[in-house]
Amino acid sequence: MQRFRALASARRSIPSLRRALSTTRPSSAHDHELQDEVLVEGKAAARTAILNRPSALNALTTSMGIRLKKLYESWEDNPDIGFVLMKGSGKAFCAGGDVVTLYRLLNEGKVENCKDFFRNLYMFIYVVGTYLKPHVAILDGITMGGGAGVSIPGTFRIATDKTIFATPEVHIGFHPDAGASFYLSNLNGHLGEYLALTGEKLNGVDMLAVGLATNYSMSDRLDWVDERLAKLMTDDPSEIDSTLAQYGDIVYPDKNSIVHRLEAIDKCFGHETVEEILDALETEAARSKQDWCISALKKLKEASPLSLKVSLRSIREGRCQTFDECLVREYRMSLHGISKLVSNDFCEGVRARLVDKDLAPKWDPPVLEKVSEDMVDHYFSPLGEFEPDLKLPTHLREAFI
Repeated sequence: MQRFRALASARRSIPSLRRALSTTRPSSAHDHELQDEVLVEGKAAARTAILNRPSALNALTTSMGIRLKKLYESWEDNPDIGFVLMKGSGKAFCAGGDVVTLYRLLNEGKVENCKDFFRNLYMFIYVVGTYLKPHVAILDGITMGGGAGVSIPGTFRIATDKTIFATPEVHIGFHPDAGASFYLSNLNGHLGEYLALTGEKLNGVDMLAVGLATNYSMSDRLDWVDERLAKLMTDDPSEIDSTLAQYGDIVYPDKNSIVHRLEAIDKCFGHETVEEILDALETEAARSKQDWCISALKKLKEASPLSLKVSLRSIREGRCQTFDECLVREYRMSLHGISKLVSNDFCEGVRARLVDKDLAPKWDPPVLEKVSEDMVDHYFSPLGEFEPDLKLPTHLREAFI
């Protein structure tokens, strides 16, 4: 309710903010492509952005980030629009960023294009996290990485029986980004470390149980929920909240839910280093012989050792940082991660998982013992004299989360 009051107060004095987040406009030659990738649906007092790359599980591109930001800024300034929705086409909400395209761009030496991707995506995510109108994301299907980034910072997240959430970046030699170091670090206990280091999947009920989702609806009832939302003539988040509560579904975690192992997760993932976490998991697996523990061990041993150490530090730093500070730091980390100055793990991970699909990445360094403090520190270091940090208009847009 505190955020609802902040939103209501902010709406009474919405400034014109578009210029503060301006980026280079795409040329007219790209307009048709932009419109195809993000469709718009109009309602009485709302607009819906539909991520529309179903064959790629709605993976985000640079042009999608640009179009989404432009749309959201125009909707925010339109007094006839009360709230905004986002959903995906096909069987996914959004599988994250289009890392295969990034991989190909890097191999072609087009590093600046990759920087554009991260800059535009993170700037749009900041718009979502500071939006002055209620935001409803319908997470029906795969919701991973950047897909979580463009939805979790918003006001409402509706999970369904088809929702599959994960932040699996350590398995492609990267780090949970797109604001993940903020929202994961703010989960109870050390659940954020567990999700970041294992890439474990959560279903919609578990997303709701741990606070990543705010509401739940069976997938085959979403048209009904959408119909009710379409009739609302409001910009009051409390009214939207009441509608979602009235027409959503009440669900409870089952015996296999993550909520039943939170204490063990805290015990294992609360340790200071990745090595200590692995040791604790080994001990817990030997003692309990529980499937989740054995699976977590396997996932950590398959991940990039460098990414594990970088990601653990990222989550820990996120606990002491604001939303915008996390995005600025993640931008640094992402640019360092694609620079190949320390390691080629990102390209190697994408190759092994998504391009050649041999599932046999050759990580560099290959083991945790060879990951030095200097390697990890590099990811958190300034970008350099001629490489500007991500610039966010914090003086005009203050995050409510």
